Formats: sequence, C-alpha cells, structure tokens
Amino acid sequence: MPYRRTTFSKFVIEDLRRGGQGGHDPELAALLNDLQRAGKLIGAAVARGALDSPGAIVTTSVNVPGEPPKKLAEVANLIMLSACESGGQLCGMLSSTLAEPHAIPEQYPRGRYMLLFAPLDGASNLDVDLTVGTIFSVLRAPEGVVDPTPDDFLQCGRKQVAAGYALFGPVGMMVITLGAGVHGFTLDREAGAYTLTHPNMRIPEQGCELAVDAALEPHWETPIRRFVQEHTISGASREGRNSIRWIDSLVAEVHRILLRGGVFLHPRDTRDTKKLGHVHLLAEANPIAMIVEQAGGAASTGRVPVLDVTPDHIHQHVPLVLGSCADVHRLQSYHAAYDRGEPMVFESPLFRQRSIFRTA
Repeated sequence: MPYRRTTFSKFVIEDLRRGGQGGHDPELAALLNDLQRAGKLIGAAVARGALDSPGAIVTTSVNVPGEPPKKLAEVANLIMLSACESGGQLCGMLSSTLAEPHAIPEQYPRGRYMLLFAPLDGASNLDVDLTVGTIFSVLRAPEGVVDPTPDDFLQCGRKQVAAGYALFGPVGMMVITLGAGVHGFTLDREAGAYTLTHPNMRIPEQGCELAVDAALEPHWETPIRRFVQEHTISGASREGRNSIRWIDSLVAEVHRILLRGGVFLHPRDTRDTKKLGHVHLLAEANPIAMIVEQAGGAASTGRVPVLDVTPDHIHQHVPLVLGSCADVHRLQSYHAAYDRGEPMVFESPLFRQRSIFRTA
C-alpha cells in the first residue's frame, strides 16, 4: 500500500509490531490514538478563530506561570485532558499551563504511562493567524505507581517512550517519534484522518536559516552573539543565502528545520540571572529534542544535550538550541571555551568584528 494511504492509527500499530518500544503495546497505541483525536479537536477550535463569540468559548481556571492565560489555550488544555484521561492508559498528566499535575479522576482506570504536554505552543500568534501547535511527551510511570507525585515526572528526556507535536496552520499535521525515526502525517479533512505524507523525516546536514529573536541581542551571552555574527557574515560572503527568522512558535520553527535544516536558538539571556531559560523542559524541550535527535539533528541547552538534563522541578525551564548537528556542536564548543575563560572574538577578513549588531 502506498505510504500516502497509511493512516496514523495503522502506522502506529504496524510500527509497534515491528518492535518499536519493545513490541506491540495496545495501551501505547490507544494513547496515541487519543492524542490524534485531541489534535483534530484542537485544530478545529483554532480554525474557527474569531467566529466563536466570547460567550461560546469554554473557559476554566488555570495558572500559567509568568503570564495570563489565553482563552483558546484554556480550551486546548481542556481538550487534551478530556481526550486522554478516560482511556485507561494513563496514571497522571502534566500540562505546562497547570501549576500541579492533573490527577486521573477516580472513575477511570489507571495505566502505565504519564502524559506531559504544552496545549497550545505559540498562542501569542493566534491574533495574527500564524502557525501554532500542541507538543506532547509520553513517559512510563515508575514501577508500582498509580497516582504519581510531581517527583515521578522528573525523568530525563532519554526515558521518553514517544514524543510528537500537532501543527495547526495552513494544513493540519501530526509529527511523531516512537524512538525509531520521525514521521509526519497530514490531516485529510475530507476523510477526517491523519495520513502519512512525510515518512522518515531527516534534518538536512546544512541549512541556511537561523531562527532567533534578534531584538534580544543586547542580552545574549557572548557565545550566542559570536554564533549569530558568524551566521550573518558568512551569509553576506555567500551572496546573502543565510537568513534570520523568528516566528515565536516553537512547533513552527522546528517543523521548518525538519524540512529545510538550519538552527533554532532560544538562549538564556542576562535580563534575569536567576532564570536559566525560557523553554519548558518536560513538556516542550524534551519532546522536541527527542524528535530532532531521531531526525538526525542535535538539541542542546548550549552546553549539554537537552535529553541528558536531569530535571529538578516540574516547571523547570531551559535554554534551547537545536538543528543541524554541526551547527549545534559548534555552538556548544563556543560555550565550553567561554566557560573556560578563553577570549571570544570573531574576525572576518571582510568585516573584521563588525556585524549588523552594535557590540560596543
């Protein structure tokens, strides 16, 4: 059967039968099926946009650390909870928008897995109709745990069983990894099914696009500034092939890198020295890092691989650098040299130390 006719559900069943994550697991297959259903529902809510009157939008009381909640983000959170809590595959859920883990209601059976998710990444772009998405990660619960505590969610990213994101843009997509490659599914709205369209996605070794919020340049650490300067100057010396972009939507940036290559930077900055980063480790950075590594790329905090970070809090945030391996490893080497106290100067035969940024 041509791959374009393979539905999400069929692919998951066949992939697990081939030995993904230890063999066929009906619980995991059912959970992923619930996640694709949630993706369709959230995508439909996003697509309606302003067509829904404020009174028709479901609201709930949520606590988003550091920023006020947005109504559609609340709807997405509710959809994820309601779509996944009743299936019997989960014993706990953690949302990036809730202060504490969500307990599975008593009337539902418990399962062996825990779900972590960011219900609507890029929600600040909703009013201008840009791409947003839902990110998710699946972990096994510790042995014997049926009602996980916050500490039970504190597992490093290497222990993820599956990860993925749903993309809500011009077309709806679901991108997943079960630990053996990355696969993309496009929503066939007429059939109502996600269909395999991008099998075995691989990040190109070389990319000319850099995603970074250049307005924060005065607050970057020195290695980040050097890396961006090199990117800008090398682009000028190659007839302007390099470009800098920023959408402020992690799923949109990562999806472009999966298809075109390049680098995404959401680094730590010096505005708040107590804040180590801006990306939610468990619900955003870990699942995205698993996808990127499975697609042949690299994901780092700038100093260590994201998947090797041992979390110490359920809402821990980290810097995030991801994309083509050579670029990510080069930036890691810059951080290592900077931490050793080595001078961090970039010189170009054409521009010397000048760039589009004022450094002094």
